[in-house]
Amino acid sequence: MKIHIKTEVARDYKEVFEAFDERLFRKLSPSFPKLKLLRFDGSEPGDVVDVELQAGFRSFRWTSLIVERSITDSGAFFIDEGQVLPPPLRSWHHKHLVTKEGKGSVIHDIIDFSTGLKPLDLLLYPLMRLQFGMRKPVYQREFGKV
Repeated sequence: MKIHIKTEVARDYKEVFEAFDERLFRKLSPSFPKLKLLRFDGSEPGDVVDVELQAGFRSFRWTSLIVERSITDSGAFFIDEGQVLPPPLRSWHHKHLVTKEGKGSVIHDIIDFSTGLKPLDLLLYPLMRLQFGMRKPVYQREFGKV
């Protein structure tokens, strides 16, 4: 399943892109499930982000590897791919794209995920969309509303 969420912000795309660091990652973390950050290398190819999802009495690992990064005159992106995923996820590909838009920019969260079962993907879709949609106000507080 593919999710594409766009957030317009008031700052230059390069400034926004360079702010994708551990501090911003922590601010973007949802209140549930609670995340315990175990490792955050950055957003360069080969970097690892490793978290423990704490859902009640259970916890699950989520480890992503940064596989690609690019900066051009009109935008910048990096891609994380899931290496160790919590059930029921079987695949995860998240492109963090920031594009130039007038005097500001647009942050794109482009997510492609799968459980391996289409009906389960359809059930998870609204939850994933809601979870990543909750990033919009954080982005706008950090980088200004347009």
